[in-house]
Amino acid sequence: QVQLVESGGGLVQAGGSLRLSCAASGAIFRINTMGWYRQAPGKQRELVATITSGGSTNYADSVKGRFTISRDNAKNTVYLQMNSLKPEDTAVYYCATGPPWKTTAYWGQGTQVTVSS
Repeated sequence: QVQLVESGGGLVQAGGSLRLSCAASGAIFRINTMGWYRQAPGKQRELVATITSGGSTNYADSVKGRFTISRDNAKNTVYLQMNSLKPEDTAVYYCATGPPWKTTAYWGQGTQVTVSS
């Protein structure tokens, strides 16, 4: 099993910034791609950004140019730097990871991000 613990969420005004962190522990050898997802009230969970163990990244169109995903493999931690936040970024943000054949096998508990207008 892999355990994921997110931190860094909070309340911020529109235009502000937050940095989320997700630390992995347990069966680390099962980790490949790490990603951030979010779920707003009444909406389905959606992909925000992913990063492979080699550093290749992928972003949702809605966050391109504003969010940056990075990882520290030595610390088994993935980060999400969120700049120019908008009210529509308000959601619970989840970290996920897993082996190459199921990169969302493991999920964190989520951290709330609220952007006020």
